Amino acid sequence: MELQKFQYDNKIVKMFAYATILWGLVGMLAGLLAALQLVIPALNFNLPYTTFGRVRPIHTNAIIFAFVGNGIFMGVYYSLQRLLKARMFSDLLSKIHFWGWQLIIVLAAITLVLGYTTGKEYAELEWPIDILITLIWVVFGWNMFGTILRRRERHLYVAIWFYIATFVTVAMLHIVNSIEIPVSFWKSYSWYAGVQDALVQWWYGHNAVAFFLTTPYLGLMYYFLPKAANRPVYSYRLSIIHFWALIFIYIWAGPHHLLYTATPDWAQSLGVVFSVMLIAPSWGGMINGLLTLRGAWDRVRDNVELKFLVVAVTAYGMATFEGPLLSLKNVNAISHFTDWTIAHVHVGALGWNGFLTFGILYWLIPRLFQIKLYSEKLANMHFWIGTLGIVIYAVPLYWAGFMQSSMWKDFTPEGQLKWQFMHTVTKMMPFYIARSIGGTLYLVGAVMMTYNLIKTIKAGSFKEVDEDSAPALTSEYQAHSKDHWHRWIERKPVQLMVVSLIVVAIGGIIEFVPAFLVKSNIPTIASVKPYTPLELQGRDIYVREGCYTCHSQMIRPFRSETARYGEYSKAGEFVYDHPFQWGSKRTGPDLARIGGKYPDSWHYNHMYDPSSMAPNSIMPSYPWLLEDKIDANSTMAKIKAMKRLGVPYPDGFENIALADMENQAKEIAASLEKDGIKTLPDKEIIALIAYLQRLGKDIKAENLKAVK
Repeated sequence: MELQKFQYDNKIVKMFAYATILWGLVGMLAGLLAALQLVIPALNFNLPYTTFGRVRPIHTNAIIFAFVGNGIFMGVYYSLQRLLKARMFSDLLSKIHFWGWQLIIVLAAITLVLGYTTGKEYAELEWPIDILITLIWVVFGWNMFGTILRRRERHLYVAIWFYIATFVTVAMLHIVNSIEIPVSFWKSYSWYAGVQDALVQWWYGHNAVAFFLTTPYLGLMYYFLPKAANRPVYSYRLSIIHFWALIFIYIWAGPHHLLYTATPDWAQSLGVVFSVMLIAPSWGGMINGLLTLRGAWDRVRDNVELKFLVVAVTAYGMATFEGPLLSLKNVNAISHFTDWTIAHVHVGALGWNGFLTFGILYWLIPRLFQIKLYSEKLANMHFWIGTLGIVIYAVPLYWAGFMQSSMWKDFTPEGQLKWQFMHTVTKMMPFYIARSIGGTLYLVGAVMMTYNLIKTIKAGSFKEVDEDSAPALTSEYQAHSKDHWHRWIERKPVQLMVVSLIVVAIGGIIEFVPAFLVKSNIPTIASVKPYTPLELQGRDIYVREGCYTCHSQMIRPFRSETARYGEYSKAGEFVYDHPFQWGSKRTGPDLARIGGKYPDSWHYNHMYDPSSMAPNSIMPSYPWLLEDKIDANSTMAKIKAMKRLGVPYPDGFENIALADMENQAKEIAASLEKDGIKTLPDKEIIALIAYLQRLGKDIKAENLKAVK
């Protein structure tokens, strides 16, 4: 059979590798700054652009989409060509993909710094960037499938199954979660409200972890781990079970982020059941990876990239055991809203994603530049410093999580809450300091790697293309009697994509249809009214400043929470919340019933100098809210958008909304003046006070009347 000669494009791999290193350092630096801000509030710098509420989303987006995202594309573009025996379908599409993705990252950084955010975790980017993400993702898929369709290798290797599932599922998640109504070019409201928004968001949020941070990296594991070990994957059959079971089960697990909340019990139970089931396929993948090294463990001792890969796979196993554990209601009652969750997330991020990326870079760069790694000793130092950093980061936060939960729930013998919330904050300081030390060590390791790779690159000679040859793929195929039954779909990439989409869509459809179509799942409450124009403006400021990153608005039906915060939260409270603001971490207290608890002047002084109202507070100050004017010109457009979303404002209300806002603002300004605070009614602080004073006021014992 005649062999065809062809080349692999290494230039696109190099570009994504460089971007991975750059954005990794940026994302880790932002994370370290956010960690230090909880220890030294002065590091918020008293500026709107550098508060924790804006830095934290920059950190999460930089790590997930910039560092890990570029790492995915680096690994996919390298492995896909070699697994398919074909050059990438289009060099032009590769370049559009690369530069388009970097543009998205830069736009994300700029807009999040400026406070343009949807307020939905891991999906904070506003609608123009969402559209750009969709277009660039299509370019990636077009290039990938174009390459698959002109492959010279008939069967698709397991890594490619995970790449295909990643492409179709991320597209589905992004499109469904990003449906929103634009108010202006950089402002929109989620199409969904309250409980429905929470279900969609954590269906997306959990599966962003599943199908952006996990499945593509499993594909990379299945390629680079055997390559580094020079051994075949342990079990083909286990990889089949791992793939199909994982993508089917994972998609159902999102509601485990919403246990004991106002979401329907049946949805929570589904999330728990499927989360527990996830242990089996997840550990199947870990076992398949580790057993690939049977007979090659001596190489791990001498091979630095294998050390990183082994710890990465082990961290994957630990995180995917802990995730189902945290989904159990009795465990979640302890962990949710605490730093335990932060520790859990970072075992996966630092151990699984970070170390796998480092291992691939250490394996890949010397091959691209045809030279040995500059310093094995430096790489080994990176390994041990990074590992130590993960331990020092995570272990104190586990301890902190248990302590937080215990203090929140602790009562005196007389039946009173034993601790004020601020006591728990001050007790966290040693653990937050330890977390910062661990993060610093991890960042130092990454800097060492960068130096090592730069020296390697400078000493080497980049190989733009790799030459290869293989027979052309013909339409004729002789099936063998010993062929595995799964081979048929491995030869049909389009069918594999369609079946994968069906498998992942089933869970989402079954969870969403009852929540959206059966009204009894989200009963309304007569006393709950739409936000006034001023309150709506204040809510948008609350979202802009990232207050949801530290505060929850969800009181769970626990004695300790109702004693501390008030009546537990009901589904009908949130029917006008676009987006919902339940939060996922309590660095500060819950705000669901904050309305009327303190006078207007307390909120004014608290935003200007938090420690004046709450000694030892680690909350940043917001002096610009006292100076900046409310964006009154947007009021009409916001009311119109809310009406389109079904919020029952009276006909023509948008025409009088501005006057309504001015009247309420004057009332608050007059209230402040009684307490000796003179301020104009058009300042942003007035709107924020209006919103905070509204929270929970609609829900009083005498007002809890269920409506039709």
